[in-house]
Amino acid sequence: MTVTIYGIKTCDTMKKARNWLDARGIAYRFHDYKAEGIDAASLKRWVDALGWETVLNRAGTTFRALPDADKQDLDAEKAIALMLAQPSMIKRPLLDRDGQFTAGFKPDVYETLF
Repeated sequence: MTVTIYGIKTCDTMKKARNWLDARGIAYRFHDYKAEGIDAASLKRWVDALGWETVLNRAGTTFRALPDADKQDLDAEKAIALMLAQPSMIKRPLLDRDGQFTAGFKPDVYETLF
């Protein structure tokens, strides 16, 4: 199984997810989209699989700081554009297990995945 975990190195939730994987000896590749960037094709795959409402982190400070006009009339296309412009708005972590995607980290959910 190929596992890639996407996120930001300094995010506390990312640290918890990576520690969880490490503690269980699960091999994975970490993709820091602050350092490595993220492409529209990846975001579209995630949005197609999970829905833009799940992939776009509307609870984060980056989204909340947006002008109201940017937050209105959201749809998949607009959400992807926002996340491309500011990857901090992508829900973290985003886990890719052989093309099966999971957004966020909850230990009990990860237990069912591995």
